[in-house]
Amino acid sequence: MWKQMMPGLRMTLLMTVLTGLIYPGVVTGLCQVLFPSQANGSLITRNGRVIGSALIAQQFTRPEYFQPRPSAAGYDASASSGSNLGPTSRKLMDRISGSVTQLNADNPGHGGAWPADLPTASGSGLDPHLSPASIEAQVARVAKARGTSADRVRQLVAQFVEGRDLGFLGEPRVNVLRLNLALDDQLPLAK
Repeated sequence: MWKQMMPGLRMTLLMTVLTGLIYPGVVTGLCQVLFPSQANGSLITRNGRVIGSALIAQQFTRPEYFQPRPSAAGYDASASSGSNLGPTSRKLMDRISGSVTQLNADNPGHGGAWPADLPTASGSGLDPHLSPASIEAQVARVAKARGTSADRVRQLVAQFVEGRDLGFLGEPRVNVLRLNLALDDQLPLAK
C-alpha cells in the first residue's frame, strides 16, 4: 500500500514546495525589483507620509476638489465590492437619483445630462478614475472655489488624462487623487 501511495505523496510535497513557496517567492522578488511602486500598492506619499494609493478612490467632498464616483464600499479598501443591485432595482435607482440631485446641488452651473460614470458606483466600489467628461462637468465648481479660471483648471486636467492602454484598450481616464493633489500644488487656495 505504501508503495502505491508514496509517488502521490512525493508529488504533492514537490508541487507544494514549487507552487506554494518557490514560485510565489520568485514572482514577488521580480516584482519588487522590476515594478517596486506597483508591487507595493502604488502608494502616494507627501512629506514622508502615505496619503493614499493611486489604485483606490478616496472621498473628496469639499468644492475645491474633484469628486470621485460614489462608492458602494464607503471608500473602504477592506470592503471592496459592488452593491450587487440589478438594473431594475428600486434601491439602485433611488441611489443614482440621490447622486444626481447632489451633483446638481454641488454644480449649479452644469447644464445637461451627467456622464454615466459620475453618479454610479464602479464594480469594485473603489475605482480611482473618472472619464474626462465627468471631470469637465466639475471644472466650473472647482475653478470658482479655487478663485481661478476654468481654462486654467482645464489646462491642469489635460496633463492628467491617461490614454487607452496600449493605444486601444479601455477608455481615456483621469486619476482623481493625483489630479486633486496637483490642484493643491499648482492652484493652491488663497489664504
